[in-house]
Amino acid sequence: MRGLRGLRPNASGLPAHLVVVPEANLDAVWSPQPVAKEVQLVAAGGGADYFDAIRIADEFARRQGYAAEGGAKNVARRDGMGTTVLSAATTIGRIPEYYFQAVGSGTGAIAAWEAAQRLEADGRFGPNRMRLMLSQNAPFLLLYDSWKRKTRELVEIDDETERQHTDEIYAKVLSNRRPPYAIKGGLYDALEATNGEMYAVSNENAVEASGLFETHEGADISDAAAVATASLVAAVRDQEVPRDAVVMLNITGGGLRRYKQEHAIYPVEPQRVIMPGEEV
Repeated sequence: MRGLRGLRPNASGLPAHLVVVPEANLDAVWSPQPVAKEVQLVAAGGGADYFDAIRIADEFARRQGYAAEGGAKNVARRDGMGTTVLSAATTIGRIPEYYFQAVGSGTGAIAAWEAAQRLEADGRFGPNRMRLMLSQNAPFLLLYDSWKRKTRELVEIDDETERQHTDEIYAKVLSNRRPPYAIKGGLYDALEATNGEMYAVSNENAVEASGLFETHEGADISDAAAVATASLVAAVRDQEVPRDAVVMLNITGGGLRRYKQEHAIYPVEPQRVIMPGEEV
């Protein structure tokens, strides 16, 4: 359910949890069991994207007494996402040298950077030389283009172009139009501190990488994970990463297609669809 905007109430009489998601992504919202009535879903309609859903969620928080989940500024969320690096280090016995992940907002990469610093401070897992090797799905390359310019500020792209690029990409979850890039402690700082790199991955290469992973590892993966896998293939092919390097590849959605084939699933229907310009 990555890409959703979760909220909690601070006033009585409201659903315990309210989630806002773009209407175009409703097929990605499901549960292995019936969803409790305390959780309600709102869809952002009219061709809305992830940024539109965030904006609507913030409006609910401001007008109807909810507390916003917080996104990248939520330290608990970052700590939770960073546990993948903790798991890798405890399994490998050291901090990885390279960390590959596809990014939309970059929050997961920031979390990985913070986790690696904590592992180094712990002292049991060696020095922290972990480089962030991040990727986006072309043509939605807001973070990629910004980093390639080596400037803290995001490149300026008009909304219409960004929406068009969102429609064209394979991994639509990687399309946050207002990522935490320039903010202190944000993605720019994480890339700068780790001598990081960013890759642009085409739809075709992502699909190919998805099939490659399933063939060799026996599990289907999410579209975003396919983008990350394609960037790792390119980095090794172009000799940017040694073949004997200690690499962590962040894979999400492993085996979801198979799970859905073998288990009952419950779609989550929106209680309301909010169109552009409509008040919450």
